Order: sequence, then C-alpha cells, then structure tokens
Amino acid sequence: MTKTYKLFVGGKFPRSESGRTYPASGGPGGSITANVAQGSRKDARDAVVAARKAFGGWSKATAYNRGQVLYRVAEIMEGRRAQFVDLLGGRAEDNGTVDAAIDRWVHYAGWTDKLAQVFGSANPVAGPFFSFSTPEPTGVVVAVAPADDPLLGLISVLAPIITSGNSCVLLASSAAPLAAVTLAEVLATSDVPSGVVNILTGDPLEMAPHLASHADVNALDLTGVEPAARPALEKAAAGTVKRVYSPGPQDFRRPPGTARLRAFLEIKTVWHPTGAVSLAGGGAY
Repeated sequence: MTKTYKLFVGGKFPRSESGRTYPASGGPGGSITANVAQGSRKDARDAVVAARKAFGGWSKATAYNRGQVLYRVAEIMEGRRAQFVDLLGGRAEDNGTVDAAIDRWVHYAGWTDKLAQVFGSANPVAGPFFSFSTPEPTGVVVAVAPADDPLLGLISVLAPIITSGNSCVLLASSAAPLAAVTLAEVLATSDVPSGVVNILTGDPLEMAPHLASHADVNALDLTGVEPAARPALEKAAAGTVKRVYSPGPQDFRRPPGTARLRAFLEIKTVWHPTGAVSLAGGGAY
C-alpha cells in the first residue's frame, strides 16, 4: 500500500483542505513511492495563522533554549540518518549530504546565543547617554525551499530563519518532497514548539502569490523560486512592506556565512540616560 503524507501545520499533520494529492518518489532508482498532499491557498493561510500564534513564545525564548531545541533536532535526525540516505537515493555521496544536513543544524544551534554579540553594538554618542543596537526577529517568514537540493538546501534555508526566533512557513520542493515530509516527522517528535515550523507540499508557485500578499507575513525567502517568477512575488510583497531575500545561485555544501541570519533580523536601537537631573537643582544622581 502506498503511504500518503500529509501537511505539517501547527505541530499536526492535517490533510490538504482541497483533498488533492500527487505521487512522489525517491530512494535508489525511485524505488520509494508515496502520495504527498498538494497544499492550497486555504492551507497556506492556516499555516500563517499557526506561525503567528507560535511566534510570540518562540521569539521570547532564551537563546540557550532555542539552541538546545535545534541541537535536539540534529540528534533525532541522526537517529533516522539511514532513512534520509535512502530517500535521497542511497548513493555514497548521499551519506555526505545527510551528514552535512545534520551538521547544519548543529552549526545554527551554536549561533543562537551569539547573535546579539555579532549583530548588536554599543554605539558612541555625544552626551550622557547609553545607545545600544540589538537584533530582534522579523516575525513570520515564508520560505521557498530549493528544488535541486531537497534536504541540505531545505535545512540551510529553514534553520537560520528559526535560529533568531522567527517562525516559518516552508514551501517544500514539489519535485522531491519526501525529504521535507520526513523532516516534518523529525520536527514533530523534537522539542520545536508547535507552529514554529510549518511545511507545505504541492506547487510552490500556486501558494506563494497568496503568501507574498498576505498581510500577516513579515518576510519572504525566494531561494527556491526561479528568477523569472521573482518580480511578481516581490511586487506583491511590496504592498505590505515585507522584507524580501532573493539570493543568487547557492552552493549549500559550502560553509554558510551570516547573510541568511542577517536577512530576517530587525535592529532595534535604544537610548538611555546615564543619570537623571534632580528637579531641585541638585545635579545628576
């Protein structure tokens, strides 16, 4: 019997509102076959609701806590390593790809408590003030995973988004979705709070326009969108003043830099007086 995978929204596995599925395959010679849910506009809206609900708690979690959660994802994925290797094709190079994907989680887990030091600053000012700039998460981020790198590329897009406290709606590769739906099972059995990551399968270009214009989405990552389709999504995003990250060709096997971490951070600057002036004329205290 062919397995049918569902969507991953709000920590649960609902069927697509449309009831549609499509066949997908993986493994050596395409020997692993399954049916995968084909997400709709309604599913995309539900995912945004779940992501917004989760954002408050995840963004306020301590950096240490977020780091431990990401380490736990790496541990669970390590336990299912052989399954991921089979899904990618079972070739020798797939072992390295899965190891790199696990290491990518560990890499970003180590970043959670370093964001403030690297991207924040104490600013010099002329006057009796302290001025601090500190990074904060942007909010709900919609990301389109790359079609040609369904595991390492997907994790390389997803992990930096949630590292800094954002929540994510991820549109998986339609051509090779099995790694994404299996990662959803890993996330569901890890400590990632419900709704922080929502994974939709189906045609990204069917759902992406609705998400690009959605008023409760704060940012878009267009990594997996072909260049010809990006201008329309960027124009839709401009209507609600979203951040848009639209990188060029990516080699996810190279060590990641900081661009993806910076892309979905807001910098808040706070001024505070070094002392207060007494109303009685007694000077600073």
